[in-house]
Amino acid sequence: MTNTTHINTETHALAAYEQHGVLKPLTFNRRQLRDKDVAVRILYAGVCHTDIHNIKNEANRPFSYPLVPGHEIMGEVTAVGPSVTTVSVGDAVLIGVQVDSCRRCERCKEHLEVYCAEFSSTYGTKDPIDGTQNHGGFSTMYVADEYFVFKMPNGMDGSRAAPLMCAGATVYSPLKQYEIGPGKTVGVIGIGGLGHLAVKYARAMGAHVVAFTTSPGKIEEIKKLGAHDVVLSEDAAQMQARVGTIDLMIDTISSSYAVDPYMWTVKFDGVYCSVGAGARLDVDPIVLMLGRRKLTSSAGAGSDEIREMLEFSAKHDVYPEVEMIKPDYLNTALERLEKNDVRFRFVIDMTKGI
Repeated sequence: MTNTTHINTETHALAAYEQHGVLKPLTFNRRQLRDKDVAVRILYAGVCHTDIHNIKNEANRPFSYPLVPGHEIMGEVTAVGPSVTTVSVGDAVLIGVQVDSCRRCERCKEHLEVYCAEFSSTYGTKDPIDGTQNHGGFSTMYVADEYFVFKMPNGMDGSRAAPLMCAGATVYSPLKQYEIGPGKTVGVIGIGGLGHLAVKYARAMGAHVVAFTTSPGKIEEIKKLGAHDVVLSEDAAQMQARVGTIDLMIDTISSSYAVDPYMWTVKFDGVYCSVGAGARLDVDPIVLMLGRRKLTSSAGAGSDEIREMLEFSAKHDVYPEVEMIKPDYLNTALERLEKNDVRFRFVIDMTKGI
C-alpha cells in the first residue's frame, strides 16, 4: 500500500479550457505526496513550441480540458514523501517532459525511459495510479516521483536552466549518441529554441559547427552563439559548396518543408536527425541511396543523459538565450512564438506566483 503525506497542494495555473483556447487562470489541487513524491514550488518555466501544438491538439491526442501546458520546470523542493532519498527540502531542482514510466522494460533498464511504451508526460497524459490527467508547469506547484526530479548542479543559473530540460535534452542526446567531438562537422537547421542550443553544445564538444538559416539578419548573431560558419539555405551556391560535408545534421524545424537540399550536404554514411516535433519530412529516397545517408530522429533524453547534460551545461556555461516574461504576458508570448518572434526561448518568471 502506498502511504500519503498530506500537504497544502492548492495550485494556481494558466490553462487552455478548450482546443485552440487562450490560457486563463485555473485553481486546482495536486495529488497528496506518495512515498517517493517530491513537491516543487515552481520558480521558472520554459515555453516550448510543442506547447502550442498541444494547446491546439494538432496530433489529436486524448486530452481533457482544462489543460495546463508547460514541461520545462525549475523550482525549489518544499516537501518530500517518506521514502525520498535523492533530494531534500530546499534543493533547487528541474523537471522535464516526463514524470513516469514502467521502470521494467528494456528501455527503462537502459535508463532510456523517454522511449518507454508507458511514458507519462508532464501534462496531458493520465497518472498511472489514480487515472487523473497530469497538469503541467505553467503553474505554481508540481508533484512528481523523485525518479524524474533532477537536482540542479551547483552553480547553475536557475533562471535559465528550465529550457535545458526539453530543448537542451532534445539536441544533446543525438550529439552524444553519434559521438560528436573534435574532427566532426555538425550542421544545425533552424536556429531557434532548440537549434541555438545545438550550436552551443556542438561547439562546446569541439566540433566544427555549420548553421543553416533563411535569415540574413541572423548571421552575426548565430556566429556569436558559436557557429563557425553560417549558410544561407536559400542561396544555391552556398548550399552546393556544402554538399557532402556534414557528419551529423540536426534538423530542429517544426513545420513541413523539402528536406532534399539539406540532405545532400550530409556525408557518405552521415546522419540526418530530425528533432522538430510537428514536422512532416518530404525527402526523395534517391538522396539517401546515393550517399548511404541515414534519416533518423531522437525523442529527448533518458535520465542518465539528462544528468550528464546538466553537468555538461554547468561546466561549459551552456544556457539558452532567454527572454524573461511575467505570467500575464504568456498568451502574447505564445502568439509571438508561433511567428518565431523570440530570441531564443521564453521563460516565465513565477517567483511571485501567478
